[in-house]
Amino acid sequence: MLTTRKIILTTLTLCLYALAHGQQFHVDEVSIDTRATFHQETINGVYNSGFKGDYLNLHILGQITDKLSFRIRHRLNVLPTKENPFKATDFLWLKWQFAPQWSLTAGKQPILIGGYEIDSPPIEVYYYGAFSARLDRYYDFGASVTFSPAPGQAISLQFCPSPVSTAMQSAYSYNLYWNGHIGRYWKTIWSYNLVEDGMKRKMNWFVLGNKFLLGKLVVDVDLIDRVAFGQSNFFSDWSVIGKAILSLGKWNLCTKVGYERNSAANVDANGVSLDLLLPAGEDFFYGGAGVEFFPLGNEKLRLHAVYFRDNHDHMNNFDIGVTWRFDIYRRK
Repeated sequence: MLTTRKIILTTLTLCLYALAHGQQFHVDEVSIDTRATFHQETINGVYNSGFKGDYLNLHILGQITDKLSFRIRHRLNVLPTKENPFKATDFLWLKWQFAPQWSLTAGKQPILIGGYEIDSPPIEVYYYGAFSARLDRYYDFGASVTFSPAPGQAISLQFCPSPVSTAMQSAYSYNLYWNGHIGRYWKTIWSYNLVEDGMKRKMNWFVLGNKFLLGKLVVDVDLIDRVAFGQSNFFSDWSVIGKAILSLGKWNLCTKVGYERNSAANVDANGVSLDLLLPAGEDFFYGGAGVEFFPLGNEKLRLHAVYFRDNHDHMNNFDIGVTWRFDIYRRK
């Protein structure tokens, strides 16, 4: 089981090994980031509040050879379990650059689902919509091969466990993923995912994540269509998520709004919803706004105040918090 002491000792060992073996093996970065908040919420008029630590992440990146790299991201505030000793570990992968435009990645890695809400590091997200929040996992052991036809363009094929089933259900996801751009101002994270659930039913996800760079204003638009085999209406189970950030010096003004719905008709012959994340007949509207302040003028320290609410759980949330980052070791 990975404990904090073992992680720290492993990190120090890697650094010493890197120094001893020069260019053949080296650690490029060992860093930590963390976020804490004063969280306040009301659910159906009942108030609750408290201080909480959201994240404490350890990052290790490096090279084993000139063609073989590795990355680790471990959550120090999450306890591994006997059933899942890697529960606290998001990234634990090796990447083999076996040709100039081709690479193979194996190990625990992000499940390649398109969209900027899912793609963003969790420490950067203040609230999620229903589709993203209800995934059983964002990261798992698997393998992916990536082709990079041009700078800033990457097409990946991935085989991994399903993000909508438990680890014991032997269900899988087959993912085709494009991370690229169209011109200078339009970035893309698009995917097609063929996803199994625990009952061995299959569903098609079409996810179009779009980021528009408009000077000081950055706008994300995620479009998601979920289509089960046997679903009569192709566009009856979907999500639309929009986010905007306006940067003004050391300040960011932020907002995010999403609407997700699934037709009541999308059930199987037994009346079970074809979509387990957003059940048939459910709709979910959420939104909020906030402000970020960077006292040092960089990402090392960030203060935030964010309000958000939704119509599904009748929840109102207000968070005040701080995010900070520091390097333990960085290769020069």
